[in-house]
Amino acid sequence: MPNRKNILITGVSSGLGEALAKTYLENGDSVYAIGKTLPKKLDRYPHFFFFPYDLSETFTLQSSIKEFVKNHSFDMVILNAGILGEIQELTKTDLMDAKEVMEINVWANKELIALLSTHSNVKQIIGISSGAALIGSKGWGAYALSKTALNMLLNVYAKELPAIHFTALAPGVIDTPMVRHIIENVDDRKFSAAKKLKESSILTPQQAAELLINTFPKLLDYESGSFLDIRTLD
Repeated sequence: MPNRKNILITGVSSGLGEALAKTYLENGDSVYAIGKTLPKKLDRYPHFFFFPYDLSETFTLQSSIKEFVKNHSFDMVILNAGILGEIQELTKTDLMDAKEVMEINVWANKELIALLSTHSNVKQIIGISSGAALIGSKGWGAYALSKTALNMLLNVYAKELPAIHFTALAPGVIDTPMVRHIIENVDDRKFSAAKKLKESSILTPQQAAELLINTFPKLLDYESGSFLDIRTLD
């Protein structure tokens, strides 16, 4: 296929990442995926390439993944992998739990970008962020801190790696395992942000994937390093 794109995605075992990968594959593109669990629904596609890796192992990430990405050209890299952590007051959040959220949501992306910029050719990198990065809601401390840090990480890299276009993008509320956990298990009387989320318009992963894939090329019109929310884009 002459116009086949090469797409690299993290976090494809379920939810948005799986839907993005599936949509790209069905469009005839090649998808390179990094994650802990092989998504069985995607393994049947001939242009799906999976590298099993626990992204919390940040100190060995570059040496482990190097051969998987070396000398490849990627039209787009989607940094989708992330964890929520426990919804609770920050004073009650165990520091090790907060560090785990930061490892996956921030430092794994830092190491992956460093690796790609050295050993691959990349045109565009999109980090899946959140409106939580701007709103200091009770109970969302570790997650909000990690997404704020992710936004700044991509902003700094935009200055240091001008050949790559970076965007931190809030994708809206999507029916993922993370959101389902909040809906089913978080006390919205105690944590008002959970109540607001439950009352929001919630997209299916497939709806979100189609919307995002149509939006990604438009992000190039914005300054590299920007934080954008898909709900406020034209």
